[in-house]
Amino acid sequence: MTDLSLELLEEAPERLLEQLAAIHRNAFEAIGQQGWSASQIGSTLRHEGGFAVVAHGEGQARGFILIRVAAGEAELITVAVHPSAHRSGVARALVAAARMRLEAEGAETLFLEVRSDNVPAIALYEKLGFSRAGLRAGYYKTTAGERIDALMYQLDLG
Repeated sequence: MTDLSLELLEEAPERLLEQLAAIHRNAFEAIGQQGWSASQIGSTLRHEGGFAVVAHGEGQARGFILIRVAAGEAELITVAVHPSAHRSGVARALVAAARMRLEAEGAETLFLEVRSDNVPAIALYEKLGFSRAGLRAGYYKTTAGERIDALMYQLDLG
């Protein structure tokens, strides 16, 4: 994606939250999970230590990442990319921008959980230097009731 700009947010207007919810819904319903609502995204964003990076391209939001920071540790809450922007570097750019913000704030470690069957995401995180830190058996539940393990990853920022 050539025309990509990144925006750091600690709050967002309802119109943008609706766009982000649509992106999240498309990304997660495609793998059998329920997407987040605009209200859920807004609530997470407003939580103390929460921020988002939104990728804009072609005049609209193309993806976003939500992060929460507390006591020198950060958690990647969710990342979602519009289907038309898959495999275009949007997710990589979002993680890199969030990492820069976290390093500037002095966060020491970034943690995340990812479905064990999400091979593209796992490959991206490992390419970005995340290392496997554990497993949560049956952590995710699909809309069909299937249980899927979560792989826990961490990235040392300090």
